[in-house]
Amino acid sequence: MSRKFWAVLSVLLVAILAITACAPVPAAPPAAAPPATEVPAPAAAEPVTLTWAFWGSPEEAVSHKAVADAFMKEHPEIKIETWNEPWDAYFTKIQSLWASGDPKAVPDVAFLWWTPKFASEGVLENLDPYIQKSGTDLNDYWPGLLESHKYNGSVYGLPRDIEVNILYYNKDLLDKAGVKYPDESWTWDDLLIAGEKLTVRDASGAVKQYALAMENNNKYDKWVNQARGAILDDMRNPSKCMLADREAVHAVEDFAGMMRFGYAMRDADINQAGGDAGAFQSGQAAMIIQNTSRVSGFNKAGLNYDVAVVPVPGGPDESYSKRWNPAGGAGWVMSAKSDNKDAAWTFIQWLQSANGGEKLYTERGEIFPALQSVANSPAFMTDQPPANKQAIITEAKASGVGGFGYFPEWDELQSSIINPGLDKIWTGEVTFDKGLPELCKQVDQFLKDKGYPKK
Repeated sequence: MSRKFWAVLSVLLVAILAITACAPVPAAPPAAAPPATEVPAPAAAEPVTLTWAFWGSPEEAVSHKAVADAFMKEHPEIKIETWNEPWDAYFTKIQSLWASGDPKAVPDVAFLWWTPKFASEGVLENLDPYIQKSGTDLNDYWPGLLESHKYNGSVYGLPRDIEVNILYYNKDLLDKAGVKYPDESWTWDDLLIAGEKLTVRDASGAVKQYALAMENNNKYDKWVNQARGAILDDMRNPSKCMLADREAVHAVEDFAGMMRFGYAMRDADINQAGGDAGAFQSGQAAMIIQNTSRVSGFNKAGLNYDVAVVPVPGGPDESYSKRWNPAGGAGWVMSAKSDNKDAAWTFIQWLQSANGGEKLYTERGEIFPALQSVANSPAFMTDQPPANKQAIITEAKASGVGGFGYFPEWDELQSSIINPGLDKIWTGEVTFDKGLPELCKQVDQFLKDKGYPKK
């Protein structure tokens, strides 16, 4: 072969090698991906379950259930189970649950009155740390109201409502008797004059229509405090009875006199009429003094009525009398043995919030709210009767200590000595000038036996 042939062949070989070197190297086939493993979604946390105890009728239980449903809608992390008993059985049964000491049995949150007694027994949680940690504002409550849920200076409950006692009057019966509607200028003397006109008797002299129905032993404290008197010298740490003092004697004498004249109903007559509400609705009483719990029933009955402030004693100057209302109302407490205390506090806070439970109960017409802001809001200031809602607010502003004791033995003292002693005066068995000194003598001995005043 010629030298030219080998030269051409060499050039071709070099070209082939160059082309081969520039050609892309085929990629290795991708490794098979491992089979995917499904990661389970985190399980939804089970809601915390709270037991909520309250007393009341089946109708009231429906209202509480509606409130619980509203709370759970806002707080799905908490489930509310209700525990309901009639008033007469409630306290006995709830005390047996507390006595068991079983966190699973005790209610986490309960509706309660009278808080100091149960706080002294150690079954209630001190709410001070929760209030401080959450920054809860307590200044919205009516004057003196929180005192009814304190023990040894600490808060053990938050009141749902306040007992505001007002004067209800039947406009038709007052019109018929020619009595002007009561207003803030009325004194006890005005009430007495109206009482004579509004009392109707039959041919035998028996009263057919009373001027006034007022629960004798449940409302007398309003008379006493309006006259600047007192039941005890100190409602927290008493040393003596004050019902035999001049101011209290004047108040008891005035109220007992209305019953003696036949103007006011005695408790036996009130009970026979179906309570003060029954007496008012049937026309057996032209006026009653009672808290706002009667409003919804009178509205449903379509009564032609309104309310006014309760008359005060007349006198030469303001130092002789004052407007006064007992600062008391049932409220929400937490059991000391609850095993869900943080959730329980969340529920209590919501029950007492202006946009939560306080608003709902007020809108349903079941309470006069413990919070001043709710009372002055559209939740209370509706166009439904009574027209004179300002009278209720005026009385609430005058709330204060003086209607009941803030010490554990108060219930015992009231039921065993004070009420039986007053009953003898209301029924006319004894006169006030003899009955009150004897009553105070027994009260003073009771206090001494119980070690009061405490050091």
